[in-house]
Amino acid sequence: MSSTTLPESARIVIIGGGIVGCSIAYHLALRGERDVLLLERAELTSGTTWHAAGLVGQLRSTRNLTRLAQYTTELFTTLGERTGQATGFRQCGSVSIATNADRMEELRRGASMARAFGLPVEVITTAQVAELAPITHLDDIVGGVHLPGDGVTNPVDTTRALARGARDLGVRIREHTPVERVLVESGRVVGVRCRQGDATVDVRAEAVVNAAGMWARELVHDLGVNVPLHAAEHFYVVTEEIPGLPSGLPVVRDQDGCAYIKQEAGKLLIGWFEPVAKPWGMRVPGGAGGVPRDFTFGTLPEDLEHITPLLEMAAHRVPLLEDAGIRLFFNGPESFTPDDRYLLGETPEVSGLFLACGFNSIGIQSSGGAGKVLADWIVDGHPPMDLWDVDVRRMMPFQSNSAYLHDRTVETLGLLYAMHWPFRQPETARGVRRSVLHDRLAGQGACFGETAGWERANWFAPAGIEPRYAYSYGRQNWFEHSAAEHRAVRETVGLFDQSSFACFQVSGRDAQDVLNRICANEVAVEVGRIVYTQWLNERGTIEADVTVTRQALDEYLVVTSAACQTRDLAWLRAHIPAGARASVVDLTSGLSVLGVMGPRSRDLLQSLTPDDLSNGSFPFAHSRTIELGYAQVRASRITYVGELGWELYIPSEYAMGIFDALMSAGPRFGLRLAGYHALNSLRLEKAYRHWGHDISPDDTPLEAGLGFAVAWDKPGGFIGRDALLRQREHGISQRLVQFRLADDAPFAYHNEPIWRDDQLVGHVTSGMYGHTVGAPIALGYVARPDGPADAEWLLAGAYEVEIACERFPAQPSLRPLVDPANERIRS
Repeated sequence: MSSTTLPESARIVIIGGGIVGCSIAYHLALRGERDVLLLERAELTSGTTWHAAGLVGQLRSTRNLTRLAQYTTELFTTLGERTGQATGFRQCGSVSIATNADRMEELRRGASMARAFGLPVEVITTAQVAELAPITHLDDIVGGVHLPGDGVTNPVDTTRALARGARDLGVRIREHTPVERVLVESGRVVGVRCRQGDATVDVRAEAVVNAAGMWARELVHDLGVNVPLHAAEHFYVVTEEIPGLPSGLPVVRDQDGCAYIKQEAGKLLIGWFEPVAKPWGMRVPGGAGGVPRDFTFGTLPEDLEHITPLLEMAAHRVPLLEDAGIRLFFNGPESFTPDDRYLLGETPEVSGLFLACGFNSIGIQSSGGAGKVLADWIVDGHPPMDLWDVDVRRMMPFQSNSAYLHDRTVETLGLLYAMHWPFRQPETARGVRRSVLHDRLAGQGACFGETAGWERANWFAPAGIEPRYAYSYGRQNWFEHSAAEHRAVRETVGLFDQSSFACFQVSGRDAQDVLNRICANEVAVEVGRIVYTQWLNERGTIEADVTVTRQALDEYLVVTSAACQTRDLAWLRAHIPAGARASVVDLTSGLSVLGVMGPRSRDLLQSLTPDDLSNGSFPFAHSRTIELGYAQVRASRITYVGELGWELYIPSEYAMGIFDALMSAGPRFGLRLAGYHALNSLRLEKAYRHWGHDISPDDTPLEAGLGFAVAWDKPGGFIGRDALLRQREHGISQRLVQFRLADDAPFAYHNEPIWRDDQLVGHVTSGMYGHTVGAPIALGYVARPDGPADAEWLLAGAYEVEIACERFPAQPSLRPLVDPANERIRS
């Protein structure tokens, strides 16, 4: 076969010859996969890779994303030597500067997180900034952070090195071979249709990777595959050579000025992530527009009006720019996603079709890690670690809407350098999914946040207070209002709109057997029982955290979080055996859910229903249909706040009537509307786990303290049982622990280091202020490197939580800080 002939088949086909596609090819080859074909529509790097700035940073927003970026740096360090192709990679370090106290706290918190992940980092003074980056104007700088391991690389040469390494290991790469269509049969990918010259050629494949960058969405849109990304214009300038420019400068990140500054062969490259971006390549009504297929090594028109304010800020930061000539005004497109994180993994719509796209202008620094873990995912059949941050299954179907993507992209480009406030909410493309009670809640002062497109009441502003966030790392403007909601739930009764819950009905003669295999807990229970359970993979780690209610002998209701709707539905459907008499229907859009929680919840509900809600008649973890107002609703006695209460599952057309009845009767019982911030502080006091923060595919039920929800001996077993039994036999090396900090300590939110006897032993998974406890509280994993993490060892040490580079004493507990005997929920 010649070097240009297309094979009839390949085990794995990769679409796209940018740095990510070539990294995937290289890492597949390292895993021993030789039957790999990479198809590039034009030339390697000709989409966006060729014009990337080549920054290789390592510190990302979460532990596993940082691990991926760290791997990229490790890879680039030796890639040139291993492949014989120079890459231009050098570790010059980076300096991020702060011009105000808030930014400095953000940098300090990031530095603490870096330490938790083993990343070398140093918090530096203004004087040290001057030593490391003498080109910077210092008068308004309050400090910074130095990451000595960060670097820069030549994107084109690095891509060529990956391609050469892949070719040397047997991968076939074909340029000027555009893929016109991904071929699918019976819900599974079977190959691609591509054009070579004037001929159309089909190549059969077992797996296909869509790494087509800006074209990734359009390529599979007609297959119903959700690829929410949109291109935006990205600007940088390159100066003329600057006489006397110091050599060996680090990359300077001036996030308050929206700029990064990189030395480049005696010149400076300055680029921006501005807060109001310019989407590009959008489709218009009638179907015209989009990213042109022949856009190769393409650039976009200069926009001096847009970048002049940015240039002025850059000249303030680097006074040398005032006299430097500009050799290049560059404008090129990059693709961005709605949440500023890339899209990776197998699509829920088509088996065997994988995504690796939407890299939000960090494709170079992400390429090595993303390529490695996706190659592992394809070869092993599962991701090598928790990749929820970038897993395509976090996206909702509506997010592929072109108008939504256009409007959100205006904001997402700038989020890279915006303040990463706790509880920060997006400002664009809002109001997509609304509960039928939205206007009722807005009229009561609700301040809404967004999750999976849902507008959810996070807190309620009293009369005369504007329901708008004022962000900080401490007590934000809603703190006291949420505290009052929290106390109402603990002392009287609170009402939550939880209509964003994802609800799936599983029915059929085999529903029990199917779910009992998927669920770690026993769901072969009597009708009307609620079961709390995890779904595990074969490695015994947690894929989902759900409740399962048996509604009939052949029917169950599965309830999960809003963010996990796509993921959990895909997992459920994928694990129904062929031929099983069981079906799944997503009921989410048809149900409203109200949580009535607190010690007076029974009194309130009993005043509105003839049904007996007494503890003897309606015990905890039971569910049944009751009359309420003028409707029939499913009342489930369950809680995520640690109080007596019921979740009411209401056909949506009845929801407003039920809500009005509750609000009318509520004042007699001390009813107060409550939002998701109160829900979070309440659940943390009870140490209730949150999937995606406290539990993930990196954790087992034993490590998470959820062994009580495992039915070890049920007939037929469950997915992951063998792995879990082995861990139970050998013992666990890490355990989720609850911590109480001093009342005056700063708040821990996520990824703060945990120290035990002056040794780094773990990190915080989630945190909040506990208003009942009267102190900041947190959950976090504690690992024991030299033995089992048993209760005696866990509770014996002296603990500290590091927040913004300062340690604070923390008291550990393996029992909930509030009502450890669970008497309140069973009252």
